[in-house]
Amino acid sequence: MLLEILSADEKIFSGDVDSVILPGVKGQFQVLNNHAPIISSLSDGKIVYSEKSTTNSLEIKGGIVEVLENKVSALIEK
Repeated sequence: MLLEILSADEKIFSGDVDSVILPGVKGQFQVLNNHAPIISSLSDGKIVYSEKSTTNSLEIKGGIVEVLENKVSALIEK
């Protein structure tokens, strides 16, 4: 699935990933391939994403995420 992480200033990441763990306001949740459509607010925490055999993380202050048709779009505050 395609993950895009954007802030007001820049595109932080864009690429294919296997999974994404996001800090939702009611707790962490994971998005995998073929996930149902969702829009959620994000709180302080880490976005953790796996691409191939590498795991990366990014600290955020909040934001919003949309999952639609194997595309995850996260608009974040750094």
